[in-house]
Amino acid sequence: MAGLNRNSPIPTEIKLHQASHLLEISFDDGNVFKLPYEYLRVYSPSAEVRGHGPGEETLQTGKRDVVIESVEPVGNYAIKPTFSDGHDSGLYGWDTLYELGVNYESNWQAYLARLAAADASRDIDSSTRPPASGGCGKH
Repeated sequence: MAGLNRNSPIPTEIKLHQASHLLEISFDDGNVFKLPYEYLRVYSPSAEVRGHGPGEETLQTGKRDVVIESVEPVGNYAIKPTFSDGHDSGLYGWDTLYELGVNYESNWQAYLARLAAADASRDIDSSTRPPASGGCGKH
C-alpha cells in the first residue's frame, strides 16, 4: 500500500457502531478515530470516487444514510467495506484510514463546500436525480 512502511501506525482494533454509523479504529500509536460511514463512503479510495488522477474525482451525493454492511480484511494492510449503496471497490489501507482520521475536520469541511458549490445534497443522489428541465415556461 502506498505510504505504508515500518513506521506507519497499525490498527489494533476496528469496530463498527451500527447505531451511530461510526467506524472506530484504534492505532498502535495511541490514536483513536471515530469515522462516520458517510465520510468513509465519500472519501473512498476507489477509482470510481477518486478517478485515475487529479481533477477526475466524482462528487459523491446522497450518502447521508449509507451504512457499512460488512468489512473484509485484505492481507495485513487494508480493509474492504461493503456499503449499503452497493459500493465495495475501495480498499482502505492503514495509511489511508490514518490520514482520513487525522484530517477528518478539514476533509469534511472541504466536502461540504464542494457539495454547496455544486448545489448538491447529502440526501439526494444526483446521479439518479431527473435532469433539470429546459426552463420554467415563463418569459
